Amino acid sequence: MNHSTKCLNCDQEISGNFCSQCGQKTAIHRIDFKNFIKHHFLHGLFHIEKGMLFTAKESLIRPGKAALDYIEGKRIRYYNVFYFILLLIGLNIFLSNYYDRLDEIYNGNSTKIENNALGIKLEHFVSDNAKILIFSFVPLFAINSFILFRKRKLNFSEHIIIAGITFLGILLINTLDSVISFLDFTINLGFISNIFSLVTGILIFILPIFSYYQTFKDNYKKVQFSFRMILFTLFMVIELIIFLILIVGYLSNWKFGDVQFNT
Repeated sequence: MNHSTKCLNCDQEISGNFCSQCGQKTAIHRIDFKNFIKHHFLHGLFHIEKGMLFTAKESLIRPGKAALDYIEGKRIRYYNVFYFILLLIGLNIFLSNYYDRLDEIYNGNSTKIENNALGIKLEHFVSDNAKILIFSFVPLFAINSFILFRKRKLNFSEHIIIAGITFLGILLINTLDSVISFLDFTINLGFISNIFSLVTGILIFILPIFSYYQTFKDNYKKVQFSFRMILFTLFMVIELIIFLILIVGYLSNWKFGDVQFNT
């Protein structure tokens, strides 16, 4: 074990067990096999998993309170919510593409849109920009809550934190549903996938209500909160319709009269 009066990472003068500048430990072990397994591999693995698992749990069972804790400064236990969202989006895209391939192999179903130039363009656009399109739900959530829930006097960035943790919970539920959906390719367990898909739809609808209720229940009466959540949902529907119109308009060069969707 090596001790130094200067941090070996940033050359800051040090005293105590950690560098006050960068946080590195002042006691440095030479890397051997035992040290690598114990301190580098296992510690790093379980430290990351603990942060991700804790963040995942909080986003599912107390998303609103977790968001308030984070806003108020209790942040060290949380894995970066937005990195987590991007990881889950990537995993969901992978699972969806793999499911489609298996569906085509086992059932002969193809998701490709034939004889429809706009449909093909739309499919490619969604595929190429899937992460951006899915991630755009976070600012939409934040805009709507910033407009509707003003009494707590949170700024827009703080509403993005609430939206991020809420959306993380939604993605976790959807990811589990994507995994369970592979039971469709078994002989006797496909019904489990169908049941869980129904449960997933209900949970995804309930989670934002649950999250925002935890966040703002002290600022609004139940009737006031319910009215705002109805508006929140209505705003989301309108925004998604506008979003779709803009995408289709862009892909069709704004010639909506020529737009046809084959089924």
